[in-house]
Amino acid sequence: MKNYIKEDETLDDLQNGYSLIQKKDGFRFGVDAVLLADFANVKSTSKVIDIGTGTGIIPILLYARNKPKSIVGIEIQSDMAEMAARSILYNKLENAIEIRNMDLKEASSILGKSEFDVVVSNPPYVKQEAGINNPDMKKAIARFELMCTLEDVVQSAKDLLKTGGKLFMVHRSDRLVDIIYTMRDLGMEPKRIRFVHSAYSKRPHLVLIEGVRGGKAELKFMDPLYIYDDKGLYTDEINRIYGREK
Repeated sequence: MKNYIKEDETLDDLQNGYSLIQKKDGFRFGVDAVLLADFANVKSTSKVIDIGTGTGIIPILLYARNKPKSIVGIEIQSDMAEMAARSILYNKLENAIEIRNMDLKEASSILGKSEFDVVVSNPPYVKQEAGINNPDMKKAIARFELMCTLEDVVQSAKDLLKTGGKLFMVHRSDRLVDIIYTMRDLGMEPKRIRFVHSAYSKRPHLVLIEGVRGGKAELKFMDPLYIYDDKGLYTDEINRIYGREK
């Protein structure tokens, strides 16, 4: 373990047979990544790419759930990519998951156009001008559109996907109009939407959305997903997603 984990890092049990290396005080994955991995329709035959993989949490969760043919995770921050790669090695998943340090805007020219069946992404949520940037630049890059925009994410997904390939993304619900407009404008037809609420009485704060490259116009709204019930406990669906028993 000493060869994999640094002093400023933790090794966290994902409760699915795998573990994840994370910074003690840096960016750490949240419920949005877990919900996206559950929402994504990934098959055992799928070639998958996670753009903006961060800690590598989504590739590991997808492999644990679906065992797809291959998964690539790309990350622009070299230290994050290196840490994610160590998680892959620690879990002995190097034959199933590859981590690449690259800019998503260059991904299709390096990895090939129309090469993937599925793109997943948990991108930065906040427009650069929408708030005060976090003084921790690494956290800021994960939360603000500093290194890539929503348009960059959708365009990269379209370039990487085969015709009929699917993009699965989690984002803030208040960006929904931007998301739908951008997807359709760039040739990624929105097909499924699911709103995520922290509790029954709360407005949605996240949205899960599926788009299909070259898909026909037909948008389906799924039942809302609630994280906590009226007693403040995790709902049955959240327990299912996390693999817990009540």
